[in-house]
Amino acid sequence: MSPTTAESTACAPGHVTFLGAGPGDPGLLTLRAVEALTRADVLIAEPEVLDVVRTHAKSGVTVLDADTPGLTAAADEASTAVAVPALRDWANLVMEAARGGKRVVRAVSGDPGLDTYAAEEMLACASEGIDFEVVPGVAAAVGVPAYAGVPLRDAQGADVRFVDARTASDRCWTEVGASDGTVVVSTTLDAVAAAAGELVTAGRKPDTPLSVTVAGTTTRQKTWSATLGTIAQTLKQAKVLPSPEGNRPVIAVVGERSAAARRDQLSWFESKPLFGWRVLVPRTKEQAESLSDQLRSYGAVPHEVPTIAVEPPRTPQQMERAVKGLVTGRYEWIAFTSVNAVKAVREKFEEYGLDARAFAGIKVAAVGEQTANALIAFGVKPDLVPSGEQSAAGLLEDWPPYDPVFDPIDRVFLPRADIATETLVAGLIELGWEVDDVTAYRTVRASPPPADTREAIKGGGFDAVLFTSSSTVRNLVGIAGKPHNVTVIACIGPATAKTAEEHGLRVDVMAPEPSVHKLAAALADFGARRRDAAIEAGDPVTRPSERRPGARRRRAAP
Repeated sequence: MSPTTAESTACAPGHVTFLGAGPGDPGLLTLRAVEALTRADVLIAEPEVLDVVRTHAKSGVTVLDADTPGLTAAADEASTAVAVPALRDWANLVMEAARGGKRVVRAVSGDPGLDTYAAEEMLACASEGIDFEVVPGVAAAVGVPAYAGVPLRDAQGADVRFVDARTASDRCWTEVGASDGTVVVSTTLDAVAAAAGELVTAGRKPDTPLSVTVAGTTTRQKTWSATLGTIAQTLKQAKVLPSPEGNRPVIAVVGERSAAARRDQLSWFESKPLFGWRVLVPRTKEQAESLSDQLRSYGAVPHEVPTIAVEPPRTPQQMERAVKGLVTGRYEWIAFTSVNAVKAVREKFEEYGLDARAFAGIKVAAVGEQTANALIAFGVKPDLVPSGEQSAAGLLEDWPPYDPVFDPIDRVFLPRADIATETLVAGLIELGWEVDDVTAYRTVRASPPPADTREAIKGGGFDAVLFTSSSTVRNLVGIAGKPHNVTVIACIGPATAKTAEEHGLRVDVMAPEPSVHKLAAALADFGARRRDAAIEAGDPVTRPSERRPGARRRRAAP
């Protein structure tokens, strides 16, 4: 390539994607939006949508935030964030990045077609010959009512009008006031009553049903049902207004389809069993991923706090000899009791240039669904998984005794943590097997979480905590303190529950069997029963953390 060609290529204009980030729920991003984000060199987004889109951007993407004054730069493992002077408008940011030959994603809340300034930025690109595309998003005026249980149309049909109260003219209010259709009003919390007044003045009846939703499609969503004439009093009685947060954006739906009786039947999102609950998950992000996804499906907000750190064994020679023994035919069985054990063996395999084929001719046992899945991801299908309790005892119940006729080798490789109990080793020996009990990894107490997390744990900021082992109880209390007495304590089994009680905690929920997913489901059942009881008693549905703070649980050890 000649110097002239290289220079012209470097100066070639880039490409801009105007992308709708939706009303707030990250799950509402379209597949096309995610694809565009993974290819972006530069990401330009308002603060309110940055967290929604940033997780899908590639490592090293430059993030421009025009709402932050001054010029600073900070880097993290995911991206480089650059704050730019607030006086520079969005169009200049987009154009400057595109002129440098970058692939730019300009993300806006909702849908670009309804954004105030997106059209101007598109025209600026067109005037300079910069290629651009538009990826539509779910508009807040449509998505928020759907999450609030307020259909805008039904079998009877209706005229639907959309109004932005900030820019609506007198003529606009007059037209929608004269209509008997559904009106969707984009406004702020402290301006809802004024918008209702405009509609009444324009001809709408004061008893027309009205719903108001704040933080729509997120787990902070809250909806109030009232009428045009009573909404001001409703918000006052709910102690929502007056408030310094009165400028929060809301979507108000006016018309019979927003009636409270209909919302009671159609409010699918806010009626999830753990809606809005902050649930502490004392596991690493890798371990907690599927559990956190399950909690989100129940409406919860999981907060992962590692209580255990995994480190290599102090003397790796024992592990090295055992892995070599796998290849040379020393073992009849290998038993994995945790995901960390699978990871430790896999890492040692990779160090020696081995892969799953080294397990040929060896029987493999696994305790627990996650351990089995980790093996499958490695390319190894377990031969034995406990049919009952997913524990060492459950594995022993299904483990065959050693038979010299059918078992050419009598030895089992057991890679485990340094603090593992002797139950499995003793049981295997009793069944006639020789066991190489090898320390594959060490478990040490993790570093304390940030100060705000510790304060939330001790001060009742979490609605529930899931304890998946006795060590998670001991380590969480050790690094962060004892959970507040309003926090719901959920334990995976009797041994973990006993440890929690020894630390002065009242156990509210216990899994019917030792599985993290059964534990999450049990917590969801608890939340559903709690919600149903409040509704039946005519009380407002609240989260445990919204109760009046009290003294910590104090219970003497048995």
